[in-house]
Amino acid sequence: MRRYLLLTLLPALLLLTACFKGGNSGVTLSVQDSVITRAQLLSMQRTPGYTLVTIADPWKGGVLHRYVLVPRDSTIPDGLPDGTLVRTPIRQALVYSSVHTSLMDELGAIAAVRGVVDSQYFIDTTIVNGVAQGTIADCGNSMNPTVERVIDMQPDAILLSPYQDASYGQIASLDIPIIECADYLEYDPLGRAEWMKFYGELLERRQEADSLYQSVVDAYNRVKSLAADAKTHPTVVTEMVISGVWNVPGGQSYMARILGDAGGKYLWADDKNTGSLALDFNQVLAVAQKADYWFIKWTNINTLKDLQGAYDLNKEMEAFKNKRVYVCDTDKTRFFDRIPFHPEVLLQEFASILHPELFPDFTNQMYHHID
Repeated sequence: MRRYLLLTLLPALLLLTACFKGGNSGVTLSVQDSVITRAQLLSMQRTPGYTLVTIADPWKGGVLHRYVLVPRDSTIPDGLPDGTLVRTPIRQALVYSSVHTSLMDELGAIAAVRGVVDSQYFIDTTIVNGVAQGTIADCGNSMNPTVERVIDMQPDAILLSPYQDASYGQIASLDIPIIECADYLEYDPLGRAEWMKFYGELLERRQEADSLYQSVVDAYNRVKSLAADAKTHPTVVTEMVISGVWNVPGGQSYMARILGDAGGKYLWADDKNTGSLALDFNQVLAVAQKADYWFIKWTNINTLKDLQGAYDLNKEMEAFKNKRVYVCDTDKTRFFDRIPFHPEVLLQEFASILHPELFPDFTNQMYHHID
């Protein structure tokens, strides 16, 4: 539950970031010859001597950070462009998020994780065991890392998620490259997944990352194509009221795009926001009371009785009455670790629920039906 509560801060961040996009698809980099095709905040140019990576500033425009990646076994070329020099592959990384350690594991580079913060939120066995055995340093709290432990582990890079006007405190003064992992600010599902190419470059797992990304794209497009031919497009509402606020994904948000690609009719699809809309129950009820399906990410909601117990007026939703409510228990699934780089998994889950006739042999792993 604590892990989920930490992550529920993300909608607020997304709501704030919506303002920089002006309701559209966001800042687009225009660096020539970038190998990045879908991500809007990332550009990556590969040259014989180095790779230039540029991350756009999603809040102020311009450049958030520029990195020059040079292989460890080569001489640093003359005339490098401006940017933070990073020698690759990264061998000893301090990683702030389980999203990125999970990807590193998938790319075959989990051994490069030598330190983490907020260790209590990691569920990957390799990380949990490493912290317990002392082979992976527990560097304390992400908001105020234990600098002495960071120095002791001697990281060659720190992977963290940026936020507006971030200073990173003492960590920023250690002369260690800070990799600003802005992938979570991408609103195109495949654009967010494409950031795995950047991490593959950092870890010298280029082939693995390119191959994995292509498999994600192929799987996503296959399901999207099937769902597009569905005979019906059921209406959908997501999430639930928590502490008086119902964070509804904006019409141009990550979730809204996946629901649309899954063949659903998202009831806020005409909204131009890329972040979340902070609404009250009545505002949602006015739009979505008759929604055909209701998808919720939360914990300990195993029955409709549990859902009514969380907020009595939930029983007024037609999806509740018709028993078309599906819940992802974020304490029991790896939703937050897996989905950012595997949107095809979430797309398949939604599409199979909305159009079971198209996917008769699929068994959901994330969302389960409650009654």
